[in-house]
Amino acid sequence: MNFRINFDPPARSSVTSEGTSAIPLQRILSIDIVRALTMVLMIFGNDQWTLKDIPGWLKHAERGVDGIGLADVVFPAFLFIVGLSLPYAISNRRRKGDSDWQLVQHVLLRSLALIIMGVFLVNGETYNAEATGMVRWLWYPLCCLSFILIWNSYPSSVKKYLVWSLRALGIATLIVLSIIYRGGQGDSIRHFSPQWWGILGLIGWAYLASGIITVLSRNHFLVILGGWAFFCILSMVYKAGIIPRDSFISFIPNAILGGTLTGLTMGGVLTSFIFQHYVRMKQNGRLTIVLLIFSGILIGLSVITRPYWGLAKLGSTPAWLFLCSAFTILTFLAIYWIADIGGKGKWFDIIKPAGTATLLCYLIPYFAYAVRTVFHIRLPDVLITDGIGLVKSLLFALLCTAITGLLIRAGLRLKL
Repeated sequence: MNFRINFDPPARSSVTSEGTSAIPLQRILSIDIVRALTMVLMIFGNDQWTLKDIPGWLKHAERGVDGIGLADVVFPAFLFIVGLSLPYAISNRRRKGDSDWQLVQHVLLRSLALIIMGVFLVNGETYNAEATGMVRWLWYPLCCLSFILIWNSYPSSVKKYLVWSLRALGIATLIVLSIIYRGGQGDSIRHFSPQWWGILGLIGWAYLASGIITVLSRNHFLVILGGWAFFCILSMVYKAGIIPRDSFISFIPNAILGGTLTGLTMGGVLTSFIFQHYVRMKQNGRLTIVLLIFSGILIGLSVITRPYWGLAKLGSTPAWLFLCSAFTILTFLAIYWIADIGGKGKWFDIIKPAGTATLLCYLIPYFAYAVRTVFHIRLPDVLITDGIGLVKSLLFALLCTAITGLLIRAGLRLKL
């Protein structure tokens, strides 16, 4: 699989005989496109730390604020797309002969890889160069280069001993980095640790729970519906404080126990099953009506739950879960009509690499920021302020996408 954080593209496939859902025959371009848009927006949003005087509605809302900005919608859309692609990936592997146990192993290994990457990247946020004995700008490039060495899909023409040597080098580098790492300041120097798992780690945990449920459901819609409802209810139960923070199940990561993040991913899985059914029946009109109704229900649930826990990303509130799920469904539906039904998929070719090599695209900015630091690159204030600054960040996101496309053509593909 070319890592797209969705895990495998929605490729051409045959109808399964298991359960109540089947995979549609045609390639669903809209899934790749929504994934690409989400990644471009993520890089755009993450680059805003380099800007000045930008509108508040584009930023993350501060902790404790009842409300969200554009940046608060991107990560949940990412999780939702992970779920949207899951049934396709699992069905594709089943057609290739994988058993349920093999699929579970696959989910476990992918989750572990994401969690490992997330932990290394998040430790860079509190990195102490003096205590570690290594300049700060080296941390992220070394981590990302190691990820590439370990999980690159090497061409069959490359000798096996060379492939394993490169992977061993990547693993050894990560081990050394984890040993020498020191973070924090003053008397609060800390060793390498999970901290808050990082974006990729949170995706990994949500994918773990959702992936196992999807595998074991064997395409039974009611199981998927029940799984989604369970995590939505768990999100509300957790925010209500009904689950004690120091209970016997507190060892479960918050990305799962909190319900919200896995609820987003399971919402994508549920939407995928609904989508597959109506596409297979060639009923795009009914599909649109059903997804619009589902989005309306989600928006209603967001309105109902907001007075209790607010609408906030940093609080992972149920209202945020429901509203962002609705936004993603509506975006996906619109792009489906444009790209798949309307045949205008080429409109999005400029961002295509971000949807077909998403992890690689996600890593590119870490290298770019390191180059910026090493060569002391500073743009004049006029280029990083207000509207012009936003254009700069958008061009930066598109540049990262273009670089990803070049690397793909050069044969670099990450595979988990």
